[in-house]
Amino acid sequence: MARGMVIIGAGECGGRAALALRDLGYDGPVTLVGDEPHLPYERPPLSKDAMASEAPEIKAIASDAILAEKSIRHIHSVQAVAIDRAAHMVRLSDGSVLPYDKLLLATGSTPRKLPMVGLGRRCVYLRTFVDALAIRAHLKAGNRIAIIGGGFIGLELAAAARKLGASVTVVEAQPRILMRGVPAEIAQIIHDAHVAEGVKILCGDGIASVADDGNEVRIALAGGQDISADLAVIGIGAVPVTGLAAEAGLTIDNGIAVDAELRSSDPDIFAAGDCCSFPLAVYGGRRVRLEAWRNAQEQGALAAKNMLGAGEAHAAVPWFWSDQYGLSLQIAGLSDEGRSIVRRDLGDGAFILFHLAEDGRLVAASGIGPGNAVARDIRLAEMLIGKRAKPTPEALGSQTVKLKSLLAA
Repeated sequence: MARGMVIIGAGECGGRAALALRDLGYDGPVTLVGDEPHLPYERPPLSKDAMASEAPEIKAIASDAILAEKSIRHIHSVQAVAIDRAAHMVRLSDGSVLPYDKLLLATGSTPRKLPMVGLGRRCVYLRTFVDALAIRAHLKAGNRIAIIGGGFIGLELAAAARKLGASVTVVEAQPRILMRGVPAEIAQIIHDAHVAEGVKILCGDGIASVADDGNEVRIALAGGQDISADLAVIGIGAVPVTGLAAEAGLTIDNGIAVDAELRSSDPDIFAAGDCCSFPLAVYGGRRVRLEAWRNAQEQGALAAKNMLGAGEAHAAVPWFWSDQYGLSLQIAGLSDEGRSIVRRDLGDGAFILFHLAEDGRLVAASGIGPGNAVARDIRLAEMLIGKRAKPTPEALGSQTVKLKSLLAA
């Protein structure tokens, strides 16, 4: 069998990598392996607009026709079960083997499990399109939805459920929602928007027990409150899928550990997307793992380049977004790097918080507002972060000083 490029994981990252290999002129075999029966598709819509539509549909990255046109072999509904690094072979769950010259692991992440007894078929997680369809069937007027976890996924699902008329209770063990990476001032605006839409949010209270009898879910909180629901959606984070890599002896460090070029501890195996941790140059090589749509896109394309020998280091600034109730939240950079915050008001309730390091560098920008009110300024802030700029707090906070002028300077 001819060797070539093999990609394990047919999601956003893996799909983008396969397409990029062809766009870069590679004409050898490209094989994309996924455990779902679908074409590679985007996951963010699963908790957003697609969830609230009459019939959720997959937003495919490429059609069968495009994959065929580009001679990308897509093997679906199978799992990679072992990597023979010495022989450069991957064994699949159907018993077949794939030889490779270079291998990309884009295995993604999986929902973190709630470590409790009592969970049954009405306690569910969201990761795949099939999961989304199962949840969507319960989002209707008269149904009670409990969401465990006040992060992006849980809150986006809460917004979709309310749009469809279901009653919603969000349980968050932390003191507030969006504790990870979102400033308190912005999180409070999201909190208030949910409450205004009828969502009940309970923060700072853990779960004592869960009882799922198949007809309803009963959740007892540590503080004594009881919640009954027709469906409980658990969204308490995600963990990287590293089993295949670990069994092959690759280095694991909060994901598959890769260098700046996304190469693992094996020079012929790369990893990208949710499953890997990597050094982030703009933050002094701090090792991070990002669960973000754009990161999956960017790293898929970068891995393809480096599998072909480009030797290009990862240099992108992290970017995240969420849409809820007409509000758009966008964050560039890592807000936990900042020591001080400067606010810039943009009008119509929109504003941006700029996060500055001790040395004056702009390290993050967090914005919220209606529609695309913050999009342009967040993009400019992202570019300033990438250039390690040190704009003055006065310039950042002034509505009369254009961010574009700071970038030019």
